[in-house]
Amino acid sequence: MEKERLTAFSDGVIAVIITIMVLELKTPHDASLGSLKEVTPVFLSYVLSFMYVAIYWNNHHHFFHLVHRVNGKMLWANLHLLFWLSLVPFATSWVGENHAAAVPTAVYGVAVLMPAIAWAVMQRVIIRTQGSGSALAMALGSDIKGRISPLFYLAGILLAFVDTWISDAIYVLVALMWLVPDRRIERSVQRS
Repeated sequence: MEKERLTAFSDGVIAVIITIMVLELKTPHDASLGSLKEVTPVFLSYVLSFMYVAIYWNNHHHFFHLVHRVNGKMLWANLHLLFWLSLVPFATSWVGENHAAAVPTAVYGVAVLMPAIAWAVMQRVIIRTQGSGSALAMALGSDIKGRISPLFYLAGILLAFVDTWISDAIYVLVALMWLVPDRRIERSVQRS
């Protein structure tokens, strides 16, 4: 199977996810600058979630340059990732409306943890299919960022019940870790 259908479908789903998130942004009813203060938490949660979804889209784009053909297992692994990403708008809206509440902050952590787990599953499925000597497997190496990110998310989820600001800082930290596309993948794409 060619990979183009998988990547085109994924691009479409991710575009819809971003569209849903931006449609959740409501304008203030008042025309004063002070009214922007009310929507700041919603806007900041949107910015963070946009970063997360954009990071997945960017890495997905680079990642699939090293995948030449896909099979049914890869399609399902990709759909698994897209399912969890599709829940990000819900968590974004809830945490934006309840920015200092523990449960929405923890649920947001789950909403960013699960795509990370799905990404790792997809990587394993592809590497298992292509072999441990594939360009993708060689580019990923030990994947330290991929291994520690879920631990940070778990810490953020648990710490939401202690202090939501700490959780928020952890979620921002992980996004910043991934903001630059995976250089290992970029180097492998350039070589191939």
